[in-house]
Parts: sequence; C-alpha cells; structure tokens
Amino acid sequence: MKLRVLGCSGGIGGRHLRTTSFLVDHDILIDAGTGATELSVAELQAINHIFLTHAHLDHVVALPLMIDTVANQRDKPLLVYGAPDVLDALQRHIFNWTIWPDFSQLPDAERPFLRFQPIEVGAEIRLGERRITALPVDHTVPAVGYCLNSGQGSLVFSGDTGPCEAFWQAVARVPNLRYLLIECAFSNRECSLAMLSKHMCPRLLGDELRRLNRPCEIFITHLKPGEVERTMLEIESGLGDFNLEMLQNNQLFVF
Repeated sequence: MKLRVLGCSGGIGGRHLRTTSFLVDHDILIDAGTGATELSVAELQAINHIFLTHAHLDHVVALPLMIDTVANQRDKPLLVYGAPDVLDALQRHIFNWTIWPDFSQLPDAERPFLRFQPIEVGAEIRLGERRITALPVDHTVPAVGYCLNSGQGSLVFSGDTGPCEAFWQAVARVPNLRYLLIECAFSNRECSLAMLSKHMCPRLLGDELRRLNRPCEIFITHLKPGEVERTMLEIESGLGDFNLEMLQNNQLFVF
C-alpha cells in the first residue's frame, strides 16, 4: 500500500497548511479535509472509498464538494465509511438539502451517487488484499482511528484523540506495525485546552507513547498553525528518546 499526505495541519493559512486528508493507493481517502482539494478531477474520480475518522469540519469539508464534482462521471456510488454516529451527523447536518443536497438519494435511492457504510470499532474492511480496521480513540465527538494493513506492513493513524488506553491496546495487537501517525494539536502551555478538547500536547503525548510496546517510525500530525515551532521544540526537548518527526505534505509511505 502507498499513502500520500495531502494535508496534515490542524488549521489553514496559506497553501502549505491543509487539513487532514490522505490518499491511499489511488482509490481510497482517509478523511476529506482541505488537503483533498489538491487532487485533480481525474484523481477525485478514481476514489471509490472514503474512511472518515469523525465528523468535525476540518476532516470532512471537501467531501460535499468532491461528490458534487465527480458524481456524474462515476458509474458506481462513492462509499463513505464511518462510525454510525459520524454518518448520522453528516446526513443531519451536511447532506440535508439545506447545507448540501443529499447525494445518498440522488439521482434516486436505488442508484445513489453516495452510499454511507457504517463501521464499528474493531471491524475490518477488506478491499482486495488490503485491510482497514477501525480503532478506538477518545475525542469530544464519536471518532475512530484506522489501521491500514497491506499484509506486509501496517500504518496506524490516530485521527483526533486525547489519551486513550484502548487505542494503545489495539495498536499492541498490530503484528507488523511500521508507521504511527499520531496527533499533537497543542503546545504544553495549552495543555488544559488539549485536555478539554480531547487532543494531545507534548506532555500528554509522552505519557501515551510510553504505552507503545514495539518499535516503529512515529510522525506528528494535526499541529495547530502558529504553534508548530513551539510544539515541535517541546517534543524535541521532552520526547527526544522517541525520535519523532513532523508529518509533511506530499510525504509518501510505502508498506
């Protein structure tokens, strides 16, 4: 499997700051933040599966525009996977005919442009030899992380989460873990805000990483604009033993 980072910022502010979206091979998106808007129409048309971590706007904002762009150019529905509460939020608050048309009913319910596919924590979706499993996390809204397993190696993406023992227990069961992409949205001076919003700061992240029971390459994502330098300096000074790197746009992972 190949994963390309389209966006990994915790906010916007210039072309280089794009919110979370990863392209897997040519046909899968993990989240649909503003990073997905970097894809061409042909690349958008090739996507058949979108796995959402949660329904916050920075992770779904490109989805309505994407399906509107390519719907008439596809011969099968775009499949959108997420926890049941995530899909319910999309249907009630976005695809509701007020904010955006309900593409799960267009052109009709039997042949829609978009299908919602509920996925429970621990459930594994098989797409050929590729396996994608929803992992437990702890955020302010219903959310999951994902494990992507090619059979030869795995990549785990935390999505948005605060401290979560169940997440690390799930990671411990991944037999061929190569890469861990984990959020750290805030610097330590905003640790109280991180805890309130169920995100990470370096202090919290350090405690969590001590639960990791195997070596892998670890990358930091979802850094807040304006806090990137401070947060990475805190990570380098306080978590140097873990050899953490900042995730970058267009970074490619092969596993």
